[in-house]
Amino acid sequence: FPGLTDVSISEDIPVEGEITVPVGSHSPDEDFSTLDEPVRETIMRDLKAVGKKFVHVMYPKKSSALLRDWDLWGPLVLCVSLALMLQGGSADSRDDGGPQFAEVFVIIWFGAVVITLNSKLLGGTISFFQSLCVLGYCVLPLTVAMLVCRLVLLAGSGTISFIIRLIVVIAMFGWSTLASTAFLADSQPPNRKALVVYPIFLFYFVISWMILTFTPQ
Repeated sequence: FPGLTDVSISEDIPVEGEITVPVGSHSPDEDFSTLDEPVRETIMRDLKAVGKKFVHVMYPKKSSALLRDWDLWGPLVLCVSLALMLQGGSADSRDDGGPQFAEVFVIIWFGAVVITLNSKLLGGTISFFQSLCVLGYCVLPLTVAMLVCRLVLLAGSGTISFIIRLIVVIAMFGWSTLASTAFLADSQPPNRKALVVYPIFLFYFVISWMILTFTPQ
């Protein structure tokens, strides 16, 4: 090209403007890391999260509180506590008046998995572990009912005792069912909600029946 022969390659050519690398804005949540967090703070944070979910179950309303930050620690604690209270005797005894620990544990978790699969097959938008979290946390009222029934049985096993236990179990059964449907209602198709609620009803009914028919050794 004519005229380029007069330009020296080593000549300083002024360059105007700035060359910057775009960096996205960091939020405080992005900078938060639990890798260097003390174990005590981690445990306390998890316990507070579980406690908040317990409060949401005891005061149920249509909310996604149990769905945003799901966990299985609370359901595991409730399942183990309920199974231990339903044990009623030594593990080697077959006539202990109640189901064995493994039976209760399997019934609760297998039932929750079946309900979750049913919800997914019907077109539910909730994830697998979110559904397990809700169903597990909503066992809390029935766990309270089991505790009350054990205390009532300490006073005797007559007709009055059975009536008291029946009222408590029915009330907590309704509480668990309403709480679970309140959290899962918005994640199901409007024309298939009955098909989702019916297995939940049977799930908590079986647990309630085990609690009501339990008699200590």
